[in-house]
Amino acid sequence: MKKRWIGLLCSGLLLSSSYAQELWPTVTKEMKPWTRWWWLGSAVDKPNLDRELKLLHEAGFGGVEVTPIYGAKGFEKRYIPYLSTDWMEMLGFTTKKAHDLDMGVDMNLGTGWPFGGPQVEEQYAATRFFLDELGLKKGEKLSFPLKVSDAKQSFSQLQALRAFNLQGEEVNLDHFIGQSSGSWQAPEDVRLVALFTGRTRQKVKRAAPGGEGFTLDHLGASAVQQYLSYFQGKFQRGAPQVRSFFNDSYEVYGANWTDGFLKEFEKRKAYKLEDHLLDFAGLGKNKEREGRVKSDYREVVSAILRDNFLIPFTDFAHRNGALSRNQAHGSPGNLIDLYASTDIAECETFGSSFFDIPGLRRDSADIRNVDPDPMMFKFASSATHTSGKKYTSSETFTWLTEHFRTSLGQAKPEVEQLFLAGVNHVFYHGTTYSPQDAPYPGWLFYASVNFTPNNSFWAHLPGLNNYVTRVQSVLQTTQADNELLIYWPIYDIWHDTTSSFKQLSVHHVDDWLHPTAFYKRSIALQRAGYSFDFGTDRIIANAAVQGSDILTAKGARPYKVIYIPTAHYFSEETLIKLLDLAENGATLIFETLPKDVAGFDRLEERRSLFNKTLAKLNFQKDKDNQYIRLGKGKVYLTKDVFSALETEAVFAERVVRSGLKFSRRVDGADTYYYFVNHGKAAVDGHFKLNTNAKYYTLLDPQTGKIFSLPLQEDGLLRLQVPSGYSWIVLASDQKKATTPFHYFDQAKEETVFTNPWNVSFQQGGPGLPKSRTLSTLDFWTNWNDKAADKFAGTGCYETSFVLQKAVGKSYLLQLGRVAESARVSINGKEAGIVWASPFEVEIGDLLQEGNNTIRIEVANLMANRMRDLDQQKFSWRNYHEINFVNIDYKDFDASQWKIMDSGLKGPVKLLRY
Repeated sequence: MKKRWIGLLCSGLLLSSSYAQELWPTVTKEMKPWTRWWWLGSAVDKPNLDRELKLLHEAGFGGVEVTPIYGAKGFEKRYIPYLSTDWMEMLGFTTKKAHDLDMGVDMNLGTGWPFGGPQVEEQYAATRFFLDELGLKKGEKLSFPLKVSDAKQSFSQLQALRAFNLQGEEVNLDHFIGQSSGSWQAPEDVRLVALFTGRTRQKVKRAAPGGEGFTLDHLGASAVQQYLSYFQGKFQRGAPQVRSFFNDSYEVYGANWTDGFLKEFEKRKAYKLEDHLLDFAGLGKNKEREGRVKSDYREVVSAILRDNFLIPFTDFAHRNGALSRNQAHGSPGNLIDLYASTDIAECETFGSSFFDIPGLRRDSADIRNVDPDPMMFKFASSATHTSGKKYTSSETFTWLTEHFRTSLGQAKPEVEQLFLAGVNHVFYHGTTYSPQDAPYPGWLFYASVNFTPNNSFWAHLPGLNNYVTRVQSVLQTTQADNELLIYWPIYDIWHDTTSSFKQLSVHHVDDWLHPTAFYKRSIALQRAGYSFDFGTDRIIANAAVQGSDILTAKGARPYKVIYIPTAHYFSEETLIKLLDLAENGATLIFETLPKDVAGFDRLEERRSLFNKTLAKLNFQKDKDNQYIRLGKGKVYLTKDVFSALETEAVFAERVVRSGLKFSRRVDGADTYYYFVNHGKAAVDGHFKLNTNAKYYTLLDPQTGKIFSLPLQEDGLLRLQVPSGYSWIVLASDQKKATTPFHYFDQAKEETVFTNPWNVSFQQGGPGLPKSRTLSTLDFWTNWNDKAADKFAGTGCYETSFVLQKAVGKSYLLQLGRVAESARVSINGKEAGIVWASPFEVEIGDLLQEGNNTIRIEVANLMANRMRDLDQQKFSWRNYHEINFVNIDYKDFDASQWKIMDSGLKGPVKLLRY
């Protein structure tokens, strides 16, 4: 990290330290969170674009991703057709204004999702195959032309036609393809299988005006080129000054084919798929051969998706001075290779996770029946790390909870899971452009947390955004220090004999990921304290050895060991490459030896080569835990991966036994640990980290403060991380900080809050409740006050107290129960935004001897006001297309909600330590 700065914002406070200049990286726009910015109907204008960009900038956002979608009803006259001259002018104004604010702009290369639009003629539309069956008795005739069974198809073509007798013997009828008349008479009882190419007829989802039309054929080279050429034509007057072009998740339903697929398949696999229609259709009796044929089909689909779509998409972006950003999950292919095919790999969070953090709200009615698996995020970050790229991004907080009920505190552990998995560039999901004249709650998107200025947590959003910025500033200026490269056995997934087409989505990990040995071993290694990335056949093919380390790409961080979990089907080329790496000094650990080659192409030839290569290992049969030296390296065969790793002096971080989660990063000779406590209790103990250093420094990402941490003579370091909190610890042989950290020891409560609390309301709506004085702190929703019950905004709790300030002591303010976030001021000076568990803040420097004042500005959520609007049957859900749905995709209605707790219940405590 070469450039540093001295003024990183701490929840709205400007911190200064003689060492801050050297430790917190210089903040760039990429280090700040970005947000998906939906343009409803593209009904945008320059004054409102200017206003919203300024608000986003002030809230701490570093950039926006422009995604046009369907519009709001009643505003049709404002709609601007996508890519029209007026639309391009609005985009140009946006990029210029963002540049002036030092913000970035990404652009979806389409509207809604997936790619498609009016320029996609039916011949270039998303394509699927049809395998039609027909039984003929001896002597019956089949008339031509033969038509596909789906009567809705208007663009279909017969590509293969075969007849099979009762013994499974085949009659090739392909010479009838293209015949417009005539017939064929069955010489005996047969079953006919006809392979047609047709269209899915899927239209762009949530399309904006001017963006409606068929979904693109992502597998077809000519279709993709036509699509990209259309945009190139629209950019004749100059490419838009965007940072990157974006492609959303692969929600191209049933698009399992392209018109030229059979030729592509034969070119890549050296046999004709149409010669194995029974196996491909799952109608044959040889299940092993069926799995092999389907594996080859899936491998070709993956390859042409990469070669025909993602590589040209990236080339298009580069020709227009931009990067490519892509969500590969859901694709019918090798996700890691597909993620790696663009400049920025992007994963996605969907739904909410359970965290055992005291007081963290997780109401069953507010969540979808999904639980994001952080291991899925590593498919994207592994692509980034193994290819030596900088950014892994994420669509973040999609359907985190029900509308209007998501707090900033609920967002924190979710985004921390991303950081721990290697994500370092988050995009919130999201922010809706809304003109100033749109009545409350403004324009909204149906699957969003609604990071909009109308959200009552907006004033406290810098608390979350500054935290994200600090963490990402470290993650983006360091490299992941992962010791293991774990091979992903994709061929075992591709050999599945269920359906031919196989999409690997985040919603079906119970089918294709969780049952595998790969997943189970990865979870076990992570829980033991090991760090790793996932590797593919392509990644291993490009790897080289440096000393004993494995380097996967120029600029990538090397790995110490390649681990191969149990895999039945394997590439003989990958096996040869692995042993070559071992010959040159690499260490390999096989859980079990693979059993056979994958696929059907040149099966016996490849199988012979596979067996000859495997024989070089010369392991003893039925013996556990063995290894051999191979050239300069070692090859282990053991189900006890932990013992093998320790034999190689590759040790786990034992700190995980405390319950802390971690990510380890390096920058030159310095090592950074990002520790997170998602457990139910504080972690307080002495630990030996794997990185030995003379000095350890705490960079607190919640506050931006920096402290030196004392190191015991035995090399143990004391970590004291409250539940819900995180630390960044810098290990270095250079002294980085002088201010010592004050551990929370010998705490004693100062009984000072004995005066009444005055509560007033200054901003929010629909109206401001009346002020009142409380002898005991309580939520304003417990006052039996109708105005307070429907209020969404900020309430201020104020009181005074007398303190005999002790010399040499620190003071911690604990707020107790907060619904939902707070800004604290002591004696007129801001202490910070307290927006997440454990809802406490250090205030010792702001306290004075004698009389003191405290002001706690508490913001609630939008829920109670939205409840009131729906009870009044106020019409605010007026959108074309999907309109506005709840978390279960049913019509949204908040009228029956219970009133959400709002305000400050406490107890507020002052602790001296």
